[in-house]
Amino acid sequence: MNGFMTNTPSSFMIKGNVLQSNPLPAGLYLVSTPIGNLGDITIRALETLAGCTVIACEDTRSSGVLLSRYGIDRPKISYNEHNADKRGPDILRQIAGGAAIALISDAGTPLVNDPGFRLVAEAVEQDLTVIPIPGASAPLSALVASGLKSEDFRFCGFIPNKAGARLKWLDKLVDAPSTLIFFEAPTRLITSLKSMLEVFGPDRPTVVARELTKMYETFERGTMNELLELFETQERLRGEFVILVEGVVETPVSELDTIEMLKDALTRLKTKDAAAEVAKQTGLPRQDLYRQALDLKKDG
Repeated sequence: MNGFMTNTPSSFMIKGNVLQSNPLPAGLYLVSTPIGNLGDITIRALETLAGCTVIACEDTRSSGVLLSRYGIDRPKISYNEHNADKRGPDILRQIAGGAAIALISDAGTPLVNDPGFRLVAEAVEQDLTVIPIPGASAPLSALVASGLKSEDFRFCGFIPNKAGARLKWLDKLVDAPSTLIFFEAPTRLITSLKSMLEVFGPDRPTVVARELTKMYETFERGTMNELLELFETQERLRGEFVILVEGVVETPVSELDTIEMLKDALTRLKTKDAAAEVAKQTGLPRQDLYRQALDLKKDG
């Protein structure tokens, strides 16, 4: 512990085995915590947790492990989806009265697929200060090591449980150009991969990351079909999973192909609708396609 703190800011102080820091200004502090490896906590996060008035935890027992590891002894309260209606207004009142409240989830960055969004929205509405304390994030950790496109991505959260809702939900994502990032539980991984294969097709490049930052961290890369076959051979799946699916790669459409697509569409649709259909298929401007369609009908 002492060795860890050697080069920390001067606001840190260790009294006995307790980490202490200067009191913080009033505000809601969104503190990122490790997603597995406790060494991934940041110095600023430690400073914030040690200097806040109260720590609002998704689960006080889970957070207690981290706080005990670093000798942080601050008052804790629970804040989660079950008590948000009751606890949220009280937290905001404390902040308005001068308290510095640190919000932490069980793991990772608060508000990323866990409670807290409404609390932040209400704090902003009341003109209270909201301060992000960045750190570990499972979606970003998986993305940067996946090998898939990282400049354009979409975090989709957990996949719906029911089959019909799941397929309908995935179908809305099938044409997305962004790398898609999902969370999934081990008991539902196979079911979700089967639904993804049905919607995205067997050849879509896919990555499944398991147990990020932990001892048994693994990345499996391949097509959707290859990964489904791989995980179906494993008797018991354990750990926490992140699934990443490559976005649709658009291929340029030649002018000749565009004309043929317009001709086909005009046999079935009105000029305006034909242009709209081909615009959706190619990404080309609808107005330009409409003029082309009018010329085709004129030459017709």
